[in-house]
Amino acid sequence: MILKVCVGSACHIKGSYDVIKIITKIIEEEGLGKEVELKACFCLNNCTEGVSVIVDGEEKIYSFSKENAEKKFKDIIEERVL
Repeated sequence: MILKVCVGSACHIKGSYDVIKIITKIIEEEGLGKEVELKACFCLNNCTEGVSVIVDGEEKIYSFSKENAEKKFKDIIEERVL
């Protein structure tokens, strides 16, 4: 699974690098490195909704923040790979 986090201007200001750090930590702690590949990308056209995150191959764009990144990752991503 490829997980893309927007690092464009609006998402950068809203904390995309914090979200990336949190997700990276979870991937490492849970041993999901073979199942989840994390990539940065530019604008997903969801600029007003928070840090945009998309699962490659899906159309739905998720809005993450520093405060909800861990919960959202576990709710959206972990259930698909475990």
